[in-house]
Amino acid sequence: MELGPDDLNALLLTAKLATVVTLALLVVGTPIAWWLARTRSRLRGVIGAFVSLPIVLPPTVLGFYLLLLMGPQGLVGQTTRALGLGMLPFSFAGLVVASVFYSLPFVVQPIQNAFLAMGERPLEVAATLRASPWESFFRVALPQARQGFVTAAVLGFAHTVGEFGVVLMIGGNIPGKTQVLSVQIYNHVEALEYGKAHGLAAGLVAFSFLVLLLLHALGGGRNTTGVGR
Repeated sequence: MELGPDDLNALLLTAKLATVVTLALLVVGTPIAWWLARTRSRLRGVIGAFVSLPIVLPPTVLGFYLLLLMGPQGLVGQTTRALGLGMLPFSFAGLVVASVFYSLPFVVQPIQNAFLAMGERPLEVAATLRASPWESFFRVALPQARQGFVTAAVLGFAHTVGEFGVVLMIGGNIPGKTQVLSVQIYNHVEALEYGKAHGLAAGLVAFSFLVLLLLHALGGGRNTTGVGR
């Protein structure tokens, strides 16, 4: 099936969104995963549950509360307006923020599990060699957890590509601005253009299957997602 201009724009926007969100998730999720793997704080369970909330929370519910938070009366919305940044809803930046919240557990949990699997021994050895905490983290922990980072990046990218409820609540359906692939499929179905919807949907099915094959290959048949453990 030949893709129309709107389909191509949706494809490019989805790829751009998934790439930006994945990079942001790795930056935000790594310190959270490290803290959850290392801390003995009583808040560990609370923070861990909060991070994992999008796994069980309906996307429309998460999108609704993010919309209130980033709206004109919300704390984030008032802050961005005061800083002269405008409003986040119905913008690409808003999609990025919402997607980071929605996909956070799919990045944090694989990295956290990789840090836990590493154990204490490598860090203890680094400490005896007078390595600073920062040196131990960057030169020991990160290389040891590299498979967790690869898994997290793949899952974060794929999960962002498949979003619908959150992006529709926060971004709406603006061609070339917030109209991603999942929303474009919905548009085709609503217009009874099932052939076009099938072409895009089949592509996403194939993409999802390839992601699962990649994760299976990385883990040698084991569960490498780290989600739901």
